[in-house]
Amino acid sequence: MGLMDLPGWRSLPMPWVLWINTALLLLSSVALQWAWVAARRGHEKGLRFGLLTAGVLAALFVLGQLAAWQQLAAAGVFLATTTTSSFFYLITALHGLHVLGGLVAWGRTMRRRWKGSYAQSHLGVELCAVYWHFLLLIWLVMFCLIWFT
Repeated sequence: MGLMDLPGWRSLPMPWVLWINTALLLLSSVALQWAWVAARRGHEKGLRFGLLTAGVLAALFVLGQLAAWQQLAAAGVFLATTTTSSFFYLITALHGLHVLGGLVAWGRTMRRRWKGSYAQSHLGVELCAVYWHFLLLIWLVMFCLIWFT
């Protein structure tokens, strides 16, 4: 028995904003990679641009996830409507919490960066970039599962 055979499992109207959110998270990951490379090369402007861009795009992703929930609610799909909707809300909420956790780490990295604590070590930028790449990978897998099941 697969998921589709469970009672209450039916397809959801997929919010179009999920495509935009996917692009936002991808671009955020690219921006953090840019910042990481700039940090290793000692390019201050590139580091600053990459960090700021990544944070803004990640915050927009979180807002986009809230917009996706609003689109589902407008279509009459709520947390307890079906097994599918419960699954959707659960996995997107968990992923959103991880993105918010990443934004906390990003904020700490930004604060240290502006205080000048990265004169010799860029470990915080590197860790943020690796974490963001992992978040992107997880989102892409979840997005495919959501879209194609």
